Amino acid sequence: MTQPPKPNDLLISPTVKILYIDIDSLRPDHLGCYGYHRNTSPTIDAVAREGVVFDRCYTPDAPCLPSRTAFYSGRFGIQTGVVGHGGTAGQPKVEGPARAFRDRFDDQGLARQLQRLGHHTAMISPFGQRHAAWHFYAGFNEIHNTGLGGMESAEVVQPVVDQWLRDHAADDHWYLHINYWDPHTPYRVPAAYGNPFANDLLPGWLEDDDVIARHRQSVGPHSAHEVGMYDAVEDSLYPRQPGAVTDRASLRRLIDGYDTGVRYVDDQIAKIVTHLKATGVYDETMIIVSADHGENLGELGIYAEHATADEATCRVPLIIKYPGGCQGTRNTRLHYSLDLAPTLMDLLGGNHQPLWDGASFAPALTTGEDIGRDEVVLSQCAHVCQRSVRWDHWLYMRTYHDGFHLFPQEMLFDLDMDPQEQHDVATQHPNLCREGQWRLSRWHDSQMQKMARTGHDVVDPLWTVIREGGPHHANLRSTGFPGPTGFAAYQEHLKSTERHKAAEALRQKYEPWVTK
Repeated sequence: MTQPPKPNDLLISPTVKILYIDIDSLRPDHLGCYGYHRNTSPTIDAVAREGVVFDRCYTPDAPCLPSRTAFYSGRFGIQTGVVGHGGTAGQPKVEGPARAFRDRFDDQGLARQLQRLGHHTAMISPFGQRHAAWHFYAGFNEIHNTGLGGMESAEVVQPVVDQWLRDHAADDHWYLHINYWDPHTPYRVPAAYGNPFANDLLPGWLEDDDVIARHRQSVGPHSAHEVGMYDAVEDSLYPRQPGAVTDRASLRRLIDGYDTGVRYVDDQIAKIVTHLKATGVYDETMIIVSADHGENLGELGIYAEHATADEATCRVPLIIKYPGGCQGTRNTRLHYSLDLAPTLMDLLGGNHQPLWDGASFAPALTTGEDIGRDEVVLSQCAHVCQRSVRWDHWLYMRTYHDGFHLFPQEMLFDLDMDPQEQHDVATQHPNLCREGQWRLSRWHDSQMQKMARTGHDVVDPLWTVIREGGPHHANLRSTGFPGPTGFAAYQEHLKSTERHKAAEALRQKYEPWVTK
């Protein structure tokens, strides 16, 4: 391990090149540098050995649209209004009379601050169009939409990346965001790539046949009987993803499909590293590897989706290699992904913005200091409506709309003893549940106070989602899916898979929503 720089070496050259590699749905615990037993990430692991690995980084708002909005705005979803995938919560809050010639996403967003420091900001991603998230592009000089709305595989993305690097890698003052999609459901790596993990063991906890048996009784979208969302229909275009996980063979197919997506992206990163080294700029390029969110792969009985406000969905990898920084170190404290914005400003000599919710962790990169937060609050309003708080080794989850999973109002998990969230211990630890609720209430109070000071309204968008019929992917007032018709069809699917009690429980719980 190299000696860390002295504290007065905090600032790195503002001409540094910054490469942000955004791998959709990437779980940290499926990377070698986070301890995974499969060889999914040799290139990412090599980058990690040259930088700092953050063990406990989380998106504050999941999944895709809320997460990336929070990242580039530097603000929690409760403040921006973007907490879901549809309805009012799929759009930023109206700024009202205080809106200037440009809006806050441009004026205070991360990309704009990099522009002010002289960086040419470029993006290779279809994400803005995928979610009609035009604010995602604020502050970017150059945008390459790869054109398939997030359904593209790396062989579509990589030629654009290769051309951009040929044209610009040797330039100074650039920031490039590259968006890869292959670990995102549906798992889409071309069949010709094969299965590099055919002979590897599954994650240890999934080797237990009792796990599959329990999960066959789970209920809700993306449960074991309905990996595709509300049914077990398979798409012939995506043979790596089963329609259901009901036996060991289908479970292996799903885990192998996900892991193959990770390895396929890692192959592309190897090409980038090779190009940067051949151009002679690798050593002066900051490389950041992260994700918008993780992926449920059995946690809470959910498969192939990022559907909850928990460890599986909200924990993301964060690996940073930068010129002159620490090498081969780990940070064990809690962080939000939006903490990267103030960190970059500290490293580059830029300014923190008044509305940012992030906190800089620059000393973790420059001196190896194990700094961070004592707690993080997590939100999900696209598949369920949940808020959770993560502190110490506890995860307290509070559910406001269960997305048809029949979750209890509160859950508690000891993540040291039960990292896969299979054993809810809320009834065994009422004092810890009260502490979790106190932590959430304290956070919520501070957010509402900030909203009253700086916003145009004092509306918590979580409750807007519920008022409009529930989260987008479980909305009963939608004219699309599921809506009342889809909900009725799903109850019949539950009965056909011998989950009659769950069908009746859902009918009783949600019938008032359908008839209102």
